[in-house]
Amino acid sequence: MSRKILTALVAAATFSSATFAANVSQEQYDAIAERIKPVGDVYLVGSEPVAAAVPTGPRDGATVYGTFCTACHSTGISGAPKTGDAGDWSPRIAQGRDVLNNHAINGFNAMPAKGSCMDCSDDEIIAAIDHMIEGL
Repeated sequence: MSRKILTALVAAATFSSATFAANVSQEQYDAIAERIKPVGDVYLVGSEPVAAAVPTGPRDGATVYGTFCTACHSTGISGAPKTGDAGDWSPRIAQGRDVLNNHAINGFNAMPAKGSCMDCSDDEIIAAIDHMIEGL
């Protein structure tokens, strides 16, 4: 019997809370938010957020490759051609440089557009390709 009473009490509390929340005006909401806001912040020396370095110019192919491309192209994950492997790259290069660049910039098969480097310029992506195939 006590289980039924407890269930009824929980249900009543749930529905009354939902009804209250639905009927709270913006002024009441603001007043509640003001009452429960933190009264201070904790500051630890050395824990300041580090601002990301803003690129001052185009990144070279090695930098783009090392940051965005290496995860897949160093291991050949999902069929990615491995860096410096002529056997992997030859059929792709044979299609022409325009096709190769287009696939890298716009994505192809498992590779997302720009290899997920959405802030890379097309020229930076092309420089990364040059880095991967240099010496073939």
